Amino acid sequence: MRETDGVATIFKALADDTRAKIIYALALEGELCVCDVAHTIDSTIANTSHHLRLLRNMGLARYRKEGKLVYYSLDDDHVRHLILTGVEHAAEQKRQNS
Repeated sequence: MRETDGVATIFKALADDTRAKIIYALALEGELCVCDVAHTIDSTIANTSHHLRLLRNMGLARYRKEGKLVYYSLDDDHVRHLILTGVEHAAEQKRQNS
């Protein structure tokens, strides 16, 4: 089925906890530099950079350079919608199971 090409890649990215946190942070903030993402998700700059590079290579994030700083944002609103829907669903499940 051609319609599902690339779908697994998106969910693979979301299935990793660190990448999900990064995507969520970018969904909320719009654009963040690598150091701010690392601080937000409580990770190292090196680890965060690695995951941001993977997200960029997967076509889920984009970046721009401003001097020595690199800023990342989500590639489009579809990714933002997926993570926000996933977070909402997880919160509902948590409430139901409490």
